[in-house]
Amino acid sequence: MKFNTRKIRIFWLVMAVLTVFSVYGVRLMKMQVVDGESYRAQAKESYSQEQTVSAARGEIMDRNGVLLAQNTTAFNVILDKAFFPKGETKEETQRNMNEIILKTVKILQAQDQEWIDNLPITTEGPFMFYKDRESDVAKLKSFLNIGAYATVEDTIHWLKEQYYLNDYSDEEFRILAGIRYEMDRVGFSTKVRYTLAEDITMETVTKIKENSLDLPGVDTDVSSVREYVNGDVVPHVLGKVGPIYKENYKEYEEKGYPMNAIVGQSGIEALMEEELRGQDGKRELFFNSDGEVVDVKDTLAPTPGNNVMLTIDANMQRAAAEMLRQEIEYLNKNAPAGEGREACAGAAVAIEVETGDILALVSYPSYNLETFQEDYETKLKDDPLKPMFNRALLGTYTPGSIFKPVVATAGLEAGTITPNYTVHCGRVYTYYDDYQPKCLSAHGNFNVVNALRKSCNIFFYDTGRRTGIEAIDKYSQLYGLGEPTGIELREETGTRSNPTEREAAGGEWYPGDVLQSSIGQADNKFTPLQLANYCATIARKGQRLDAHIIKQVTDYNSGDVVMQTQAKELSNVGMSETTFKTVLKGMIEAAGANGTSYGEFTNYPVTVAAKTGTPETKEFPNSTYIAFAPAEEPKIALCVVIEKGWHGYTGVPVAKQILNSYFGYEEPIKMIK
Repeated sequence: MKFNTRKIRIFWLVMAVLTVFSVYGVRLMKMQVVDGESYRAQAKESYSQEQTVSAARGEIMDRNGVLLAQNTTAFNVILDKAFFPKGETKEETQRNMNEIILKTVKILQAQDQEWIDNLPITTEGPFMFYKDRESDVAKLKSFLNIGAYATVEDTIHWLKEQYYLNDYSDEEFRILAGIRYEMDRVGFSTKVRYTLAEDITMETVTKIKENSLDLPGVDTDVSSVREYVNGDVVPHVLGKVGPIYKENYKEYEEKGYPMNAIVGQSGIEALMEEELRGQDGKRELFFNSDGEVVDVKDTLAPTPGNNVMLTIDANMQRAAAEMLRQEIEYLNKNAPAGEGREACAGAAVAIEVETGDILALVSYPSYNLETFQEDYETKLKDDPLKPMFNRALLGTYTPGSIFKPVVATAGLEAGTITPNYTVHCGRVYTYYDDYQPKCLSAHGNFNVVNALRKSCNIFFYDTGRRTGIEAIDKYSQLYGLGEPTGIELREETGTRSNPTEREAAGGEWYPGDVLQSSIGQADNKFTPLQLANYCATIARKGQRLDAHIIKQVTDYNSGDVVMQTQAKELSNVGMSETTFKTVLKGMIEAAGANGTSYGEFTNYPVTVAAKTGTPETKEFPNSTYIAFAPAEEPKIALCVVIEKGWHGYTGVPVAKQILNSYFGYEEPIKMIK
């Protein structure tokens, strides 16, 4: 009986075990067969990662809506680390990447396409550092963690070690080193894709697609690319965009920028970065357990940045730049040696009197943003005239006789002279026994109006001496000379000629220095923008407004105004009506038939007030010219500077072209030698 009971218990135990195994067996069968595909998919979708989708950058336009910088659709070659094949070792993974990059470059070469390469080492052997890229060389050495005195051979050795490039030819090494270094600089990773080549042709896209099986990790995409449709109009103002690099990423990271963002590097592009940048979108990559991408989902659509409208008039800017070029070329061919033939560079600035809007800001020679990449190596970097230097904002020039209205103002306001007070000009100023500067002519008895008309040095030597440098400096400052203009871009402030500045520079001030200061010489050095704004201040009867180049910011889609620039008063000369009318009359006569402008505005449709200058330099005299019009109700003020242009009146054709553009006149311009 006991035996049977035990057998029954064993039987039920076996049945229980079989039941459990049956349940698990069925469950396992369901997991493997029925739900196997689902579980395998889940296993593959084991993690995800977010990528940034760049927003379209806002556009930049002139005051009339003429586009200067816009976005265009372009095809780019993209390297995506998430899709590169992984090797058993780091070396194998790196070599796989190198081979795929080389295959891609060969396609680009066959299609005559450029790729991005900023390595500061020559592209052909014997390899050398680029001489004019010391800071880039220093960054490269720092990146490789080698000493500052490392040779190019040392640098190449460590580049080969870093990227496993020892087995490649010199040509292949240089191609790969340039690309791999740039990839690392922008933080290439599964989160950050790398743009290898921009704005490629459709034929190149087709070739990349045809070879896609041999190019894992390489793709093409359609993106928004910066295009400078009028790239030769205001290149110094617009500036450029470029990628963020590791060494300066920290400041951008705090603002929410991804590592591979394109940001403004200079000019308006940098100044207005916050408005232009837009809001990036997001997408999510889903990976399986082997690190393979199995799905991509867009999660946030990008929002474009705002548009920026400049105060610049593109047509006036182009007309002024072209006339400045023509005048310099004319002088080179026709002016006597030592009297303008050596003219080589210059600047022109025009300001709207009522608002302080900068209508033109020309620097010559210049360059074209559309062709900057190809022009840099072949034309720009070694040009002794420095076409990338913005002379209008950063060049400081001795003003010469265009400074004389300052001295006239100081003398009239101080009571040193009156409108009818005369000084005898016998060509030599004889007040000092040991220093007797001269005038260009013996003018006889001149009052201030005649002295401005003929630019008589003797009158202003005497007026300046008797008025004193303190009063002259006071009014020079109130006119904004040697002071910031308020422009949003970087500018030089120059220097005013006075004892304080001289002593601060380690020099000594002498009594005779006030004479040279009074004709715009000595230590006076100002930018063309300052001089144009000074002229506009005269036109406003002494009210100095800030000069600005941003007119407004508008919404990319709706066009609604987001921000509008308002003119601000920076100072006021406080001149009397008598002083203003006296200075104005002198400047009108300077532009007239018997003035130093050679009578070029005698029959002009509007009355012009002007002043010429021929400031002396260490080489040949420069040419300076200021003007505003109409004299009775000023609308526009300007300044023209021609380096080594000698006579102040050589700037007249440029000034006249600017006025023609503003007033809509078609009068032909005559060159003056």
